[in-house]
Amino acid sequence: MAKFKYIDHGQGGAPACMTLAEREWEQPAGRQVLIQVAYAGINRPDCLQRAGAYPPPPGASPYLGLEVAGRIVAIGPDVRGRKVGDEVCALTPGGGYAEYALADERHCLPVPKGMDLLAAACVPENYFTVWTNVFDRARLAKGEKFLVHGGSSGIGLTAIQLAHAFGAEVWTTVGNEEKAQACRKAGADHVILYKEQDFEDAIKAGTGKQGVDVILDMVGGDYINRNIRSLAVNGRLVQIAFLQGSKAQIDATPIMVKRLNFTGSTLRPRSDEDKGLIAQALAEKVVPLMEQGKCLPVIHKVFPLAEAAQAHALMESSQHIGKIALKVQE
Repeated sequence: MAKFKYIDHGQGGAPACMTLAEREWEQPAGRQVLIQVAYAGINRPDCLQRAGAYPPPPGASPYLGLEVAGRIVAIGPDVRGRKVGDEVCALTPGGGYAEYALADERHCLPVPKGMDLLAAACVPENYFTVWTNVFDRARLAKGEKFLVHGGSSGIGLTAIQLAHAFGAEVWTTVGNEEKAQACRKAGADHVILYKEQDFEDAIKAGTGKQGVDVILDMVGGDYINRNIRSLAVNGRLVQIAFLQGSKAQIDATPIMVKRLNFTGSTLRPRSDEDKGLIAQALAEKVVPLMEQGKCLPVIHKVFPLAEAAQAHALMESSQHIGKIALKVQE
């Protein structure tokens, strides 16, 4: 059988464990499509999986890479809405760091008009994540105050742009002025330099002690209690990652007094049907904005596929602003 190149992370470990290797083709089954990958996006969960801290859920690919863009070259027997030759971006169950990758047709989006494949590869993971957490789970509404921590990350800039586009007042935290400028450009109304100012104090002062309505957090640790205290009455806190750990001793009194909702989710283990519904919402609500030149991915740097280790090292340094991607082939 024909073989193709992919990134093998072996037994896992530091970024240097990743090497370019070859494996055999997999024919698409059921509603799967096989995509000839042009570009693949880099995401924090990839780094965690490589390091052994985020094992794939049952049934998922053991390989790295959760989003790609390219051209469909084969389809499974039950595919109904895609055809060979379609250019798509797709959320994959893993295996995106490769010349060819499988994805469920329901998790594919057409490449928005005017968008190239590089930008399209940087859409699925972040936009699926932000939409399902900020708009589905937290029900962010026009006119509400929204805070996202780590605003200069891929997730952060996506959240800022979408929240702004749908009429929220957007707050964010960042580590330096360069990142602050990127967030303001993306649509943030209030940017807090967390190394210089306590975000709780800034929110209290900026909202007349009322707090914000929705918080999207990837930090965890001691941010959990600080987030709870920073929420307004009927506020919603959504947890999607734990850069500072998942454990904290929580004072639940503000949850009761202010009638708060504390929720969270992970994307990869969700059912194909669930992810398909998120894709439908994006196609209806977000792709039209992208085709108007709004809410586009911010891309920091592109590496060749063979330099995936350098891409992961950059991701883990947190020096980037926006997305990091791999160029697989033209």
